[in-house]
Amino acid sequence: MMMDGHNVDAGKMDEIARFERRAGLLNRRSFLAGSAASFGALALAGCSTTDYMSLAEAQKVYGPVPTEKFPIPAVDVSKVNPKYFRKTIPYETKEAVGTIVVDPGNYYVYRVEEDGKATRYGANVGRAGFLWSGDAYVGRKSEWATWTPPKEMIKRQPEAAKWANGMPGGLDNPLGARTLHLYQNGTYTLYTIYATSDPESIGSGVTSGCVGLLSQDMIELYDRTPVKTKVVVLPA
Repeated sequence: MMMDGHNVDAGKMDEIARFERRAGLLNRRSFLAGSAASFGALALAGCSTTDYMSLAEAQKVYGPVPTEKFPIPAVDVSKVNPKYFRKTIPYETKEAVGTIVVDPGNYYVYRVEEDGKATRYGANVGRAGFLWSGDAYVGRKSEWATWTPPKEMIKRQPEAAKWANGMPGGLDNPLGARTLHLYQNGTYTLYTIYATSDPESIGSGVTSGCVGLLSQDMIELYDRTPVKTKVVVLPA
């Protein structure tokens, strides 16, 4: 199955990349450090406008979630550009209420609300060469899902063979706390909207086509998104 010229096996590559980052096999700090430092300094300085959530409010919204099966720690909000904090905004669209719209060019995910508004979340998206666009729908939902490394990864990284029968859900699992699995015409595309615990990834292209939200944002979106919800991925 193809999407805009990219084989959906790229979705497997996304799982590989996330596993490698969590295992310390990939290091993006040098890539993100400059922007993260500048955004962090802005937030810590208390720079807040009417456009963005204040640092104090963000610390509450993105605080720890101790009630989860695997307690989720607080997000280090100093590592997130304030413009990517959750926000309700005016949003004119012909899409029905509840539709999810992914805008990879601006690193946002929107949930269409009533009265011409949307809830906007900051996201990470596919890196260059792995972006795609089109319509899909949520065919399945998972909480703390088991992740199984694809054969390609086990061949390249033999240490991953210990998870050949599946990595149990948990904080180190690449699928995170919640996952929305995207389908087209009854077929799983291998693309997902998933929960990330890496605040430095928000606002960047780091995946092989999947879309990540901060865990606290993903839990909210997941709870409000039934199976069969339409998902629109805009061109970058």
